[in-house]
Amino acid sequence: LGNHWEPKKGARLAMNIVRTVVWVAITALLVAFIAMNWDKAPVNFWPTDNGYLHFDWPVGFIALVFFALGLLPMWLLHRAQRWRLTRRIGALETSLGQTVSAPAHPVSSIAASEAP
Repeated sequence: LGNHWEPKKGARLAMNIVRTVVWVAITALLVAFIAMNWDKAPVNFWPTDNGYLHFDWPVGFIALVFFALGLLPMWLLHRAQRWRLTRRIGALETSLGQTVSAPAHPVSSIAASEAP
């Protein structure tokens, strides 16, 4: 139970470097996308008495906002499922630890000698 596999510090450092490089690449792509699509587009947000509540936003910003709005429910679902599974694994490990740590009852020598 206590023998969890721990990665070496070098492997953890390498993974952190890879993670950082991936995030930098994603950020660079998003910035480039927004910079290339800086033309303003009309967004009619809410109907009012004299037309619509109107915004002129850059196309890249609109795409980024709606991407985030689409990603948010799936990210929340993922986090909830991960939290639930972590709690379930913890409960199972605790129950397994209680089961394994219970001492075995030795067979008494008197009961063994009386058996035919």
